[in-house]
Amino acid sequence: MKKYDDIVVGSGISGMTLALLLGMNGHSVLLLEKNRNIGGCMTRFYKQGIPFDTGFHFTGGFYKNGILNDMLTVLGISDQIQPVFITREEGNRLIFEQENGVYDFPFGFKEIIAKMKSYFPGEQNGIDRYFEMLLDVCNKTVAMDLRKLSLSQDSIDEDYISLDQVLNKLIQNSTLKGLLSKYSMCYGVKPSETSFANHSRVSFGLYESVARVKDGGDAFIRAFKKRFSEYDIDIRCQSHIIECSDITNNIVGRFVLNTGEEVFADRCTFTIHPKAVLDVLPKKHLSKAFIDRVSAFEPTHGFFAVFGVLENSRQSSDDYDPTILSLLPTTDINKLMDPCYTGDSALVILKNMDAVNGKDCLVLTALELSFPEHVRQWHDSKSGARPEGYLDYKEERTEGIKRRILNVYPEYRDSLKIVDSASVLTFRDYLNAPFGSAYGIKQKIGQFNLFGKLPLRNLYAAGQSAVLPGIVGAMLSSFIIGRVIAGRESYLDFIKKRLDS
Repeated sequence: MKKYDDIVVGSGISGMTLALLLGMNGHSVLLLEKNRNIGGCMTRFYKQGIPFDTGFHFTGGFYKNGILNDMLTVLGISDQIQPVFITREEGNRLIFEQENGVYDFPFGFKEIIAKMKSYFPGEQNGIDRYFEMLLDVCNKTVAMDLRKLSLSQDSIDEDYISLDQVLNKLIQNSTLKGLLSKYSMCYGVKPSETSFANHSRVSFGLYESVARVKDGGDAFIRAFKKRFSEYDIDIRCQSHIIECSDITNNIVGRFVLNTGEEVFADRCTFTIHPKAVLDVLPKKHLSKAFIDRVSAFEPTHGFFAVFGVLENSRQSSDDYDPTILSLLPTTDINKLMDPCYTGDSALVILKNMDAVNGKDCLVLTALELSFPEHVRQWHDSKSGARPEGYLDYKEERTEGIKRRILNVYPEYRDSLKIVDSASVLTFRDYLNAPFGSAYGIKQKIGQFNLFGKLPLRNLYAAGQSAVLPGIVGAMLSSFIIGRVIAGRESYLDFIKKRLDS
């Protein structure tokens, strides 16, 4: 049997990042993936020849010296990832449906501050202070600079106050509070539950710029695969660890796979959902406190997704920017992100141009907030064998979303074709994601996430549930763990050389 330096479990963006970083630092790596293909939620699916993104739709961080841009540079794949920026402020629009309020989000801090002041001239001091505090948090967050990575990040005061507390102190207008809370839906935690620091770290790059990527998540997967071939990195799909064996002095000596194969490695890092990690670890080596802590993690919201195409579109990729339109029935974001809320859900409509059979095609994806509670009665069913009641639920919800789309885009009445839809159960089963949550676990104030060393000394945890949610947070967690595994000085030298070359 081949012995590896490292096993990486899960081949989403975090697992691919860590496997490549370790390979580039001279480690032999085995990358394990439960699905048939690597990529996790970065993977696209194709229906009627049309590509649709599952979990990756847009991101920030592509601006010069931005954290995402720096990470892609270190990995050597920046030239293979082509961002397609939203350039027009109306391309990032939010509508509060109850009051029919329309608000556009330009990009760049000066621009967004000026725009918010134009909408709310009586709140100028509060707006200035909000953005000053947000920038201050990011300047004090060491992990935002790859040259200063450390596993133990120093806490700051803003880690212990909620977004709601800050907004209630600075802002009087409820609509403005809703606008400044908008990006909490990009990490799945209510403004009353998330720290202002975490909100700032996620929102920073999105205020600066927002872009989708040409070919979506597939572009990342192709780029990583190409780089993997240059290093000692093996990939096993439809494989996962079912047992950690030969444990001596709290060190695992042997890993048993679902295939029956036994693998030896010095270390193993899990980049999967924390509760899936808990299922693998031998309980007799875990404290009750550890089990209770991980078991108490709450899932973020998920989405009910509708995938469509605009037929006979005369636009081409050369003259079309991607757009994001958010429809919010109320300014109360806490209410919208509560599973008990019974009104219309928040809906995000994404449009982008993609290539289908060599021709440009205008693709539309609509994401409506959803929760496991919405499909609890079908929890035990499996994809392809759902009962009739579930199919009726999907059809009714799909039609409701279509009506909302056509209400804001009446010109699409004769051209919008719905190709497919997916509930949180679909995401759960397709992506092996517990609960079908969009961002792993809620990262709440004062919560100690599953990150770094696990109770068994040669096991580690990383991923989007570890540091920050989303593609940037997931990759960043792997950069930090890479520093721990590869050794501080040599690893930081490696990063500096890659960034300075």
